[in-house]
Amino acid sequence: MLERLQAVEDRYEELNELLSDPEVINDSKKLREYSKEQSDISETVTAYRKYKEVTTQLDDAKSMLADDLDDEMEDMVKLEIDELSEKKEELEEQLKVLLLPKDPNDDKNVIVEVRGAAGGDEAALFAGDLYKMYSRYAEKNGWKPEVIEASPTELGGYKEIIFMINGEGAYSKMKYENGAHRVQRVPSTESGGRIHTSTATVAVLPEAEEVEIEVHDKDIRVDTFASSGPGGQSVNTTMSAVRLTHEPTGIVVSCQDEKSQIKNKDKAMKVLRARIYDMYQREAEAEYAENRKSAVGTGDRSERIRTYNFPQSRVTDHRINLTVQKLDQILQGELDEIIDSLIVEEQAEMMEKAGDS
Repeated sequence: MLERLQAVEDRYEELNELLSDPEVINDSKKLREYSKEQSDISETVTAYRKYKEVTTQLDDAKSMLADDLDDEMEDMVKLEIDELSEKKEELEEQLKVLLLPKDPNDDKNVIVEVRGAAGGDEAALFAGDLYKMYSRYAEKNGWKPEVIEASPTELGGYKEIIFMINGEGAYSKMKYENGAHRVQRVPSTESGGRIHTSTATVAVLPEAEEVEIEVHDKDIRVDTFASSGPGGQSVNTTMSAVRLTHEPTGIVVSCQDEKSQIKNKDKAMKVLRARIYDMYQREAEAEYAENRKSAVGTGDRSERIRTYNFPQSRVTDHRINLTVQKLDQILQGELDEIIDSLIVEEQAEMMEKAGDS
């Protein structure tokens, strides 16, 4: 581990020199690439340097015990050794986590697709609740949610809503929301007070950059149409809504959120690119998906990952058997306790696998 850490620090110093090189400064692509690489390893380097400092202090303190010390000084040195030993262990654990392989998509913006599934109107209302929850969670993290396409219902829910979350590290947290979400509650339309179970599915896709995937204009059919609201009524007399069809894959994306056709096409292209990237990525991973299942599951959208139980005000994440009695707070976007627990569980399994290999 120490050899790997030293190699990371050496690379950090090398990047410092490269970023001062006039040739690199004048090459925007290299400058961006090296800056990102340095940013990605800076936390590891900072922790490693602290680890080396604490290790040196610990060695010095231990060597002092060999000297002829009075009782009071000896007790002070022993206390310092205990504190430094504890700090060293903490840093070792932190460094093990920092050395784990990082998901290359973690820093990206995300496109989230929420759809009402089993349960009719109640499922659509629940999809709306999930959208509001994620919007509040995004805002708490300083991210910006932005609706791309929505199919609202008369009761105020959504058959489907697609939105982007712009913000550094958005995918690193939001990726754990992939899957089927279940709600248990008495619907507002239920006069008999019976509890119903409904579901909504959530798909979280990392935004694909143009350099990562080639989408040729000749492969895309563009159709325009007038925007419509709930019930199909026209909300825009101009042909501003856009439908993009990627003919090689058959993927179709529509956007009518903006009044400008150009803006709608730009938003639709982002979703289209992300869906194509996601499809290719899934195909590439299919052969060994079973071997890399983590504690948080495969991310398969058919999995039931979480239940929101209103009568008992509890939320249960089935992947890690975590139940919290904070339904109201979670629906207000307080998702950190659940997502942080999922991250810790995944890191623990990755460390266990690394130890076995």
